[in-house]
Amino acid sequence: MESTRLWAGKEDAEDPLAAFRAEFALPDGVIQLNGNSLGPLPRAVPEALDAVVRRQWGEHLIRGWFDDGWFDAPERVGDRIGQLIGAGPGQTVVGESTSVQLFNAVAAAARLRPDRRVLVCDAANFPTDRYLAASVARVLGLRLVECTAGELAAVLQAHRGEVGPVLFGAVDFRSGELLDLAGTTARIHAAGGIAVWDLSHAAGAVPVEVDAAGVDLAVGCGYKYLNGGPGAPAYLYAATRHQAALDLPITGWHGHARPFEMAGTFEPADGITRARTGTPQILSLLALEAALDPLERAGVAAVREKSLRLGDCLAALIRELPAGVRPEVVTPTEHHRRGGHVALRCPDAPAVSAALMERGVFTDARPPDLLRLCLNGLYVSYTDVFDAVAAFAEVAAAGSGERRAEGER
Repeated sequence: MESTRLWAGKEDAEDPLAAFRAEFALPDGVIQLNGNSLGPLPRAVPEALDAVVRRQWGEHLIRGWFDDGWFDAPERVGDRIGQLIGAGPGQTVVGESTSVQLFNAVAAAARLRPDRRVLVCDAANFPTDRYLAASVARVLGLRLVECTAGELAAVLQAHRGEVGPVLFGAVDFRSGELLDLAGTTARIHAAGGIAVWDLSHAAGAVPVEVDAAGVDLAVGCGYKYLNGGPGAPAYLYAATRHQAALDLPITGWHGHARPFEMAGTFEPADGITRARTGTPQILSLLALEAALDPLERAGVAAVREKSLRLGDCLAALIRELPAGVRPEVVTPTEHHRRGGHVALRCPDAPAVSAALMERGVFTDARPPDLLRLCLNGLYVSYTDVFDAVAAFAEVAAAGSGERRAEGER
């Protein structure tokens, strides 16, 4: 590659995914590089929601549940997300928050192995995952063991015969490192455990093949790479082989075998429907459904290929920065170990992120010193990456100058 804006423009002109950028309502003068926190608004969503609110809800009223397909939406949208994560039909359902789905998945995994009293959780996992793993351990009287991905093999060996649920994130939310989903799942199974994966930073960013990898249970959010909007509902994947025995702690009438009988005791529905809880959040659910279309048409594999090229471009541009302002690239450079965002280690990362936002470059920071840049191939361009690095260099140089001035006082 050439480290010039002209080269970046030529790459954009030849980019087979370039047309998808226009399908997102990206504000003028903004470079959107924090889609790993909140994806941008797909242009189809406002129109879809307008139809739901004005015609379906406004005119059809309660008939919308069946005339407009509201009642079946959790499974319908679940199957669409299932295709994006390599799941066959009837194994994914949408609803509730990621927290609720994580609690349900981890507790259900423990109940699939009632004789196993050790729950293993990724020590580098997102805080909510760790909090909920601890909650499940308290509620079910399990022993919680936290470890890093590098320590997992030793932990599984040390607790062989005791390990039940094992909860890990497919992509490290800080560093952007992509774990070996299939290999890790196989190791968990060899130890007799149940593999529960958080796919929030993976689904839509990297090809995830949950069926082929033998994943038992998985959870993910709808507002990052799926672009479903703030607070979009989460999803739960449960492999068909486990569904009949799935004992979920949080149940609701929509997961009942005969919901409209209003029975006094819970009898789970067949299949993935048993994982439904109460009445779904229809507006946010249907916003998520409308948001999936660009990703489905582009294909996760194509988005991933471009994301890797953007990451290579970013790394090359950073290598050319002066030593005094050059950040450390924390994310692995190897393609098979890199997720959808790249993390840079730099002093005062929150302040750098704020200064970049003032310049129209939207990133985010994670403590203590990581700046995260999401390189979503659906809407991020090569020119975006070039301009973002140029803006970073300006911010970093200004910060370096301020620190020198303070040191001389």
